[in-house]
Amino acid sequence: MCETILNVGAGTGCYEPPNCTLAVEPSPAMIAQRPKGSAPCILGVAENLPLLDQSFDGSLACFTIHHWSDLAAGLAEICRVTRKRVVLLTWSPQLSSEFWLTRDYLPEIVDVHKTRLPTIEELQRILGDIDVQPVLIPEDCQDAFVGAFWKRPAAFLDPLIQQANSAMAQLDAEVLSRGTDRLRNDLQSGRWSIRNSELQDLTALDVGIRLVIKDPH
Repeated sequence: MCETILNVGAGTGCYEPPNCTLAVEPSPAMIAQRPKGSAPCILGVAENLPLLDQSFDGSLACFTIHHWSDLAAGLAEICRVTRKRVVLLTWSPQLSSEFWLTRDYLPEIVDVHKTRLPTIEELQRILGDIDVQPVLIPEDCQDAFVGAFWKRPAAFLDPLIQQANSAMAQLDAEVLSRGTDRLRNDLQSGRWSIRNSELQDLTALDVGIRLVIKDPH
């Protein structure tokens, strides 16, 4: 049981547990958007946490490690300040490339992520013994990350969804338009449904998101 919890790379706190003790975030703009009543948040980076050794029971880093300038340094720091358990939420680049959106319409998303996302093997090399668990995404997921709409393909045609999705928002406008036009045509012709018929009876899907757990001490 972790009574004190640190959230590293916390952003606006979207993935923050209600019992979070402290958050660390490098962007003042993100800190300013944190809702009233959320955990206190200090300005800082994962690679140099302004905190004492083993000062938290547990530490959390959700969809942030690919933004760190030095992965090994950030992981060393988060382990340094944690007594019991470190939990990372990340994507597996290899598995993400098998998702129908990136496989058939926007493979450029994977190209962008491959240069930034560490593989599970790389995390294991740095951290040593880790527990890796798949996170299945329900068909009615309310988030807006790439895999959230795996059973609702028309959502990817919505400009607001495209803007809210960081992976799509980073693409060249022509690349995004070309890929979504192909998706639109396949939805209208029924080709998408035929090609992805195995999804029809599923209520949750593995789109490559992984929970990585490390007990540092």
